[in-house]
Amino acid sequence: MSLSNRRKEVLSLYKRLLRLSQNWIPKDAINLCSDRLYIKNEATSIFRQNRNLTDDTAINDCIREGETRIDIALHYRNPYPRPVNVPPRAMAQKHRKYQGVNQETLNK
Repeated sequence: MSLSNRRKEVLSLYKRLLRLSQNWIPKDAINLCSDRLYIKNEATSIFRQNRNLTDDTAINDCIREGETRIDIALHYRNPYPRPVNVPPRAMAQKHRKYQGVNQETLNK
């Protein structure tokens, strides 16, 4: 894809995020200002962080991630990213004397 088309696509996503931050209606009216501010600050920081990307696959991945986060936020009415689900005690703590004790006790 040409550079000008890629730039238009990225700017369109950024504008969409900024409009979302202005029009956001949360589940709880208490969180209105904080949610709107979070969306705006998160979009600004991520776009500034990735502004020097030149690899097409990396840019495509970032665009896809942004669109996915918008869809998830609109569906669940929650602008914050979803946590990764890890089963409890799935990973042993590194500072323990005996690593993997939790896994051994679960297997018995």
